[in-house]
Amino acid sequence: MLDALVLDPTDSVAVALRDLAAGESVAPGGHPVSTISIAVASDIPAGHKFALADVSEGQDVIKYGFPIGHATEAIPAGTWIHSHNLATNLGADLDYAFHPRDDRTTPGTSDRTFRGYRRATGAVGIRNDLYVVPTVGCINGLCEGILREFADAHPEGLPFDSAIITRHPYGCSQLGGDLAMTQRILRDIVGHPNAGGVLVIGLGCENNQMEDLLDGLGPHDEARVRTMIAQDVDDEYQTGVDLLEELLKAARDDERLDIPISELRVGVKCGGSDGFSGIAANPLIGRFTDWLVSHGGSVVLTEVPEMFGAETILMSRAHDEGVFDHVVDLINGFKDYFRRYDQPIYENPSPGNKAGGITTLEEKSLGCIQKAGSAEVEDVLSYGSRVSEPGLSLLQGPGNDLVSSSALASAGCQLVLFSTGRGTPFGTYVPTLKVASNSRLAEHKPRWIDFDGGRVMREDPDLVLEDFIATVMRTVEGEPTRNETYHMQEIAIFKDGVTE
Repeated sequence: MLDALVLDPTDSVAVALRDLAAGESVAPGGHPVSTISIAVASDIPAGHKFALADVSEGQDVIKYGFPIGHATEAIPAGTWIHSHNLATNLGADLDYAFHPRDDRTTPGTSDRTFRGYRRATGAVGIRNDLYVVPTVGCINGLCEGILREFADAHPEGLPFDSAIITRHPYGCSQLGGDLAMTQRILRDIVGHPNAGGVLVIGLGCENNQMEDLLDGLGPHDEARVRTMIAQDVDDEYQTGVDLLEELLKAARDDERLDIPISELRVGVKCGGSDGFSGIAANPLIGRFTDWLVSHGGSVVLTEVPEMFGAETILMSRAHDEGVFDHVVDLINGFKDYFRRYDQPIYENPSPGNKAGGITTLEEKSLGCIQKAGSAEVEDVLSYGSRVSEPGLSLLQGPGNDLVSSSALASAGCQLVLFSTGRGTPFGTYVPTLKVASNSRLAEHKPRWIDFDGGRVMREDPDLVLEDFIATVMRTVEGEPTRNETYHMQEIAIFKDGVTE
């Protein structure tokens, strides 16, 4: 196995693939470098960077073929590069120009199919789940009690893949656009094709009134949606259980059918990233993105703050100048969001990211967008809106793992591919397939991780990709993810406003 890796011929750093000791001589592999062997000047943890040649104070440090910041002091060859001697270059808004690339993966066609559920609306799900959706946070416990009584009445088990309560703390004391964001996400959940049945439960006195919520619901199968306002019924538990029984009857005979792969929609996300995320798990997901797009499917990338510093790459892949303009608005709009609250735009990466070897936001972003592969950007989606175009779409959303994963599901993604280097148990309300960026994590957290992406650093990447595609497609056709097996199925909603 290699000791260190150079990612691009123009890079001025190599990434340590194992813990390196001071004085050790290493020969970085990967793209050709002028230095054959380098003496490491200090201990360097796996996933961290060291200089391939002398770097002057103020000089840009290059990784992935792009600057990831500048040296804050002179850095001799073989020296560890991290927060103590590297700082971001990011600052004010930029003036962008459309310079399209020629090497974009565009949506293709395919005869390939998968087994999924065709809903009455024409939409397609990969699960037959039961959702219980509270309109307001103060009835989360009530929803749990109703679902528990329903499950207890069926000791033989339920014909649903999962029974999920989409708990959240909102719906009351919200105003204006803040309430509207909550309503958009809840509507998306009610109409999600992975649901074989949905019970929406309201309290009755909340700002998020049932009538207003349902008014903007859009196309849905009325036979699969039931509602109840707890303050309006005599026995909310029995009424809720009776409504769930109706949904059970409607869903009992659902069967999987052959579905064109062009109707598969996958969200891609990274969280708890480390220095291997951008060279192992994320590129693996990126190759899957290219594969699915080439078959006519759809992929959605979010985490807008983690595009900062790498946004020009995505802009160069825009389908046309109109899409390019939307990407510019997406980037600048999120910077305005930070400024509106007097917060620093580039206060990133997190402490865990830094411990794993990521130093600046540019470095994190260049690793993050690897999940998009080389796909052309076909569309830009606002928060709470749904996928409408085949190929790659960018979705407005924060870097926060819980909020952005929930936003991907609510955009109509039937599945989320989630890479992680540090590890996280979180999964949202659709299957959330975790891809480890390093094999140690995959071995250490088998209840969290579904696929060892670290294999690409020691095995044939093409064979690993074949295995990964097979794993994803087994998941699509019903094999449960770890978050489903261990019932880690949650939502989080973006908040942007005052609370009464």
